[in-house]
Amino acid sequence: MPSLVNVCGREIKISGNLIRIARVHGDKYKFIDDPVPVIEGLRNLSERIDLFTFVPRLPPRPELLPYAMEWDNLATLPLTTFDHWWTQQIDNKTRNMVRKAEKNGVTAREVPFNDALVQAIWKIYNEAPIRQGKPFPHYGKELRTVYREEATHLDNSVFIGAFLEDEIIGFVKLVIDYSGAQAGIMNFVSLLKHREKAPTNELIAEAVRSSVSRGVSYLTYSGFSYGKKQRDSLSDFKKNNGFQKVDLPRYYVPFTTMGRLAFGLGLLHGLSGYVPEFTAAWLRNLRKVWYNRKRQSAKQTS
Repeated sequence: MPSLVNVCGREIKISGNLIRIARVHGDKYKFIDDPVPVIEGLRNLSERIDLFTFVPRLPPRPELLPYAMEWDNLATLPLTTFDHWWTQQIDNKTRNMVRKAEKNGVTAREVPFNDALVQAIWKIYNEAPIRQGKPFPHYGKELRTVYREEATHLDNSVFIGAFLEDEIIGFVKLVIDYSGAQAGIMNFVSLLKHREKAPTNELIAEAVRSSVSRGVSYLTYSGFSYGKKQRDSLSDFKKNNGFQKVDLPRYYVPFTTMGRLAFGLGLLHGLSGYVPEFTAAWLRNLRKVWYNRKRQSAKQTS
């Protein structure tokens, strides 16, 4: 079971069974400026840790730290003003999608974290078991589970809802780093039945407004690419909304022989790291076709 420990004022999450890996709780959303005291603090814990991993915050430093590393990346949107994003960082097609949402009556605004919001999120999560051609991990979760998961990092979170009249049809959860200069999109989803109304584009626009108003310099949206997978519909959506791929070093500090072996042999990435991209792409497409057929069959029998 994962555990949380406080080291040098930062929450560190330790997870894994065979290989115990420590990382900042909210990795890629929260960061540490000086890893040295954190590393020493982790070494002094009684709990077994095989490996500590972290990425630095933006912007990337020209010099690398003296730790083992491999390249990671973030989908990053540099921010100055909303007008600059609107006129310089997105194209006419994306601007028209935001206008389309507004013409369809979709509005977006910040909302408090409360029972009404969690109920709306729970409803969105349980709309469909399949999204983007694969099982949706939040489908079927109980209301109390959704509440507990969405309540993480509340002191540093901003929730934005997309509304159609009085109904929340989509939401974004932003997590702001301790520095205040970087915010990350942690959760972002909307009702599929209202997809043609473009609520996701309206949510991104409001996320930019909210971030700029807080002096955030970088808005991130998870990774731009994952492993050997370089492009899909989600990465295209990020690119269309002004996000760029920014490579960052992911550092690894092994504490045990197991940790050194895990990093050296590439065991941290599982079997997927050994599958060629053309094979992985074929398998992803096969999975998408299979789930689509399964969904159509379920509709016909219902």
